[in-house]
Amino acid sequence: MQTFFREYHKAKVLEMKKKIEILAPAKDLIGGMAAINSGADAVYIGAPQFGARSNAHNSLEDVAALVKYAHLFNAQVFVVINTILYDNELETCRLMIWDLYEIGVDALIIQDMAIMEMDLPPIVLHASTQANNRDADKIKFLKDAGIKRVVLARELNLHQIKEIYDHADVELEFFVTGALCVSFSGNCYMSVANGERSANRGSCAQNCRLPYNLIDGNGETLIKNSHLLSIKDLDVSDQIPNLIEAGIVSFKIEGRLKDVAYVKNNVSYLRQKLDSFLEGSDKYTKASSGKCTYTFDSALNRTFNRGYTDYFVNERHNTIGSWESPKSKGQYIGKLVRTVGNAYEIENGELLNNGDGLCFINENNEADGIYVNKAENGKVYPNVLKEIKDGTFIYRNNDAAFIKIVEREDSAIRKIGTTLLLTENENGFELIATDEDGNVSTVKLEHPKEKTKTGESIEENIKTQLAKTGFTPYSADEINVMFSENWFLPISKINEMRRNVFDQLSEIRLANYVREEHQLVKTSHPYPETKLDFMYNVSNKTARKFYERHGVTEIEKAFELQWDPGKSRVMTTKYCIKYELAKCPKYHRNTMEGKLKEPLVLKQGELEYKLKFNCKPCEMEIWEKDAEFEIEEDHFH
Repeated sequence: MQTFFREYHKAKVLEMKKKIEILAPAKDLIGGMAAINSGADAVYIGAPQFGARSNAHNSLEDVAALVKYAHLFNAQVFVVINTILYDNELETCRLMIWDLYEIGVDALIIQDMAIMEMDLPPIVLHASTQANNRDADKIKFLKDAGIKRVVLARELNLHQIKEIYDHADVELEFFVTGALCVSFSGNCYMSVANGERSANRGSCAQNCRLPYNLIDGNGETLIKNSHLLSIKDLDVSDQIPNLIEAGIVSFKIEGRLKDVAYVKNNVSYLRQKLDSFLEGSDKYTKASSGKCTYTFDSALNRTFNRGYTDYFVNERHNTIGSWESPKSKGQYIGKLVRTVGNAYEIENGELLNNGDGLCFINENNEADGIYVNKAENGKVYPNVLKEIKDGTFIYRNNDAAFIKIVEREDSAIRKIGTTLLLTENENGFELIATDEDGNVSTVKLEHPKEKTKTGESIEENIKTQLAKTGFTPYSADEINVMFSENWFLPISKINEMRRNVFDQLSEIRLANYVREEHQLVKTSHPYPETKLDFMYNVSNKTARKFYERHGVTEIEKAFELQWDPGKSRVMTTKYCIKYELAKCPKYHRNTMEGKLKEPLVLKQGELEYKLKFNCKPCEMEIWEKDAEFEIEEDHFH
């Protein structure tokens, strides 16, 4: 009983602390379970339709199975419904939302405001980053309209995040690792313009990862065949304490199309990083239950990455382009020392293993690669011997041994801590399990109470059997045996009680899981704007009705419904090619030699784009080749 009250008190203390969450991507059920096992407090997954990753849809049955598994650990499942919707899809979407509610999903991540107008169950709604959440007034509007959480734009800095938190007082989620969209999310229309595949409809063609030539206003080619819109991957894990203080409660890992090894590596890395911050904190606690153990040492650069940037979280400082290649760069190993016969000598070559994939930049400034057939005695024997210049940086973008370990099902194990008490009653024995959240399970065994043949205690043998929690989601952290005599119990009966008490505990945990619910109430408070252009992605009559009720008087149709071929603005981005070239009139005015002749043009085969630089907000726009616009004068000289 003392144990119960101790655990109950601990649970109450934790309730008063703010919960900080690691949110992991789940391509499918297997990936979602792996994320939970690796320490995720929540996972986000695609439903059968309407998710912004058309290759990551899942059946309702698989989502339901993930919900049950996650809830066992008090982890949550969010379903992504973040495409824009057409009128003929609205009822299908509404019915699917009801199905998702019925199977226990914790929240929906949405972009289209039509969903706010629907007859919905009391399910929590999060505003997707596709809704381009970077304005404090608009985020406050969303909160007042019934949105529980906002997924912030990745371009924001710490100061802006804090301003939004102070102004809007809403749950804030922020990406912490993974690939970056070069465009403001939800405002990229390159896929539509170049093949009528809409990123806002889940079919991004990744035009930003193509190689381009950069041509200036004189028609001179400044750069050839470089991936000029491809940027590095995000890593702001070192900023977790600062981001928490700024108001972030959920740290999101990008990657619903990534493999299990990537997810497990990222989640385990962040779990350990966050736990070290939370340890001993009187303000914050983790958002779910259980403790993880790993058979691998996680490191972000050992799975897919293009190199890393902290983007703009600490303002604009370093360059962020990944121009050589949009593919995974991987982990830096060392320089090529020399080529000897049919093998390479590489600095730190002893780190390499058979089957590794190596990446390097060749003399044409292109990413190239080889596979390691054999690595021995400091030499690397490749599948194809390529001419590589001495001193070339060598990266490992496929760590075969590491991936093999991480992919094992038992490489990340999560256990919920329990205290076990085996005692006696009038008719036999009873086993009581109290978990770390204060849930209590009791099983009774009718069995004759007979003393051991030797008269000695078998307490240690009993404890050994009770500690064998095996493939259950539990660990027996403390085991007590309280008998009035040295009673005998067969091993089979001890094991039976242990199995039953943990099975029952799982049922109790699921029954006691409390899903937060929120019933939307129609609102009419004014939207911060009265005129909306195509970048608000209004693609159906119901979304239009939502904005009109909130005071908007002029609403353009979504880009997909009114595209003017050859003349449109297809992207707005915080990334800037002038800055990458050290030709920014604001940041490089004292060091740059000569100005670039505008308009700058990106050309890739028949594709051609003009670049417009808006220096006041520090943004770059990308327009189709026939577009006309005025070039801003340099205001910084």
